[in-house]
Amino acid sequence: MYGKGLRGLSIATVLTLVGAFALVFFYAPTDADQGVIQKIFYVHVPMAIVALCGFVFAAAMAIQHLRTGERRYDLRAYVAIHLSLILGIGTLISGSIWAKASWGHWWVWDEPTLVSFLIVVLLYACYQPLRFAIEDPEKQARYASVFAITAGAFVPLNFLAVRLAQAYTHPRVLGTTGGSMPGSMRLTFLVSVVGMALLFATLWKYELASKHTAQQLRALRARLTGDAAAPTVRSGQPALPAESTV
Repeated sequence: MYGKGLRGLSIATVLTLVGAFALVFFYAPTDADQGVIQKIFYVHVPMAIVALCGFVFAAAMAIQHLRTGERRYDLRAYVAIHLSLILGIGTLISGSIWAKASWGHWWVWDEPTLVSFLIVVLLYACYQPLRFAIEDPEKQARYASVFAITAGAFVPLNFLAVRLAQAYTHPRVLGTTGGSMPGSMRLTFLVSVVGMALLFATLWKYELASKHTAQQLRALRARLTGDAAAPTVRSGQPALPAESTV
């Protein structure tokens, strides 16, 4: 079921994150120019990477939903977008703090990396309002899947467009700049990315288990009261058959 393996995954997540923070503060060198504020890099960039990967993963789940018609894939896409949006907002907040300390401004509108990521976050912020605007569960799931696929295709295209941009002030991590990082910084960065990915996976499974249990309880309550027409799915949330498993 959705809760299977959660204990081991949770322990692995905690250990990896503790190790990542230990590396950040006690192993990775402090930047000579920016000082300790540069260490926000080990949270900011992993959050951005995992958020974008989560959006693409949601698109893959949406494709599976349209292909098979199984509601469990719609639920997986729904939860992945929800968590990725939270990480995306965290990326914008941490990036603004870093920008203020490094550049003296909370935001720089002529920087393509910043603006493009903001566009992606705003695009996905429309996902849940779209779901809540549609009452029919079948149409709701189909339209939401189409949205997730379309928006998911925009993510890599947006990434490529930014990489091809000539003028930028935002530091590049995935490329020649990232390849020139000292070994201690590179190791710390990679462990931070793994920790953030594990955190995403853990929260994803917890939310799936929670929503699955809540839907089963509503269905059981309807059976016990003898109301076969009682709604088992809240408006705006994807339905899931009680027998579905991961």
